Amino acid sequence: MSKPIKQMLRDGEEVRVMMVGPIAHPKVIEIVGIMGGLHGLWIDQEHSAVTQREIEVLMLACRSAGLEGFVRVPPLDYTTIMRPMEAGAFGIMTAQIRNVEEVRRIVDWAKYPPVGSRGMFRGNYEAAYCASDLAEHVERCNRDRWLAIQIETTEAVDCADEIAAVDGVDSLFVGPGDLAAAFGVPGESMHPRCVTALEKVSAAAKKAGKSWGVLPTSIEHARKCRELGCQMFSLTSEIEMLRAGMTAMRQTYDELF
Repeated sequence: MSKPIKQMLRDGEEVRVMMVGPIAHPKVIEIVGIMGGLHGLWIDQEHSAVTQREIEVLMLACRSAGLEGFVRVPPLDYTTIMRPMEAGAFGIMTAQIRNVEEVRRIVDWAKYPPVGSRGMFRGNYEAAYCASDLAEHVERCNRDRWLAIQIETTEAVDCADEIAAVDGVDSLFVGPGDLAAAFGVPGESMHPRCVTALEKVSAAAKKAGKSWGVLPTSIEHARKCRELGCQMFSLTSEIEMLRAGMTAMRQTYDELF
């Protein structure tokens, strides 16, 4: 990476990423690094049984492939938020947020004192395995770790302005699947209620001077989000790539099936 994703977003640039979850393997990351034209990827710990040990290996693969890796986590507890960063993730994205109090607690867990209450441990990549100066390590982590808050519940949409305004939050990230389901229109990410939610997220991010991202469900959906100022697009997953590859193979060799 010539420039960190956090800096790209601050500079107003667009960022392309993808998700890896159910088939999270270093080879998948290696292939994406060679072929994908992406800036980074995120490991899904919300819906996938990816362990802390596996995250460490996957972050090694990301660094080897020239990709920035971050982790989506459920907002469960302190260790859920903190450990991916110790494993080498450049940031975290928290799912299923419903109020600003949850966001403030997550920021507190993710930042070292005096900003937050994160505990000190230097026996990891993030701290150069005890080789980094402690004061510099704290300053660097509090400055450089990237924190995104998912907006995928009706409650989060309602308080998007407050969430975006929290110090320590770098980006908002829309989960259109959950959001459409929450609005009672599952699978209809371009439904007027969902588009109104996108507009609210866009306005909240702009007001707070923050970036926002999305998992686009179609090129039309991506265009709408880009029109609203979206900068980060999570374009696919390893499952979707496998499905698309199998579909293309069957189309190519249709007469053999």
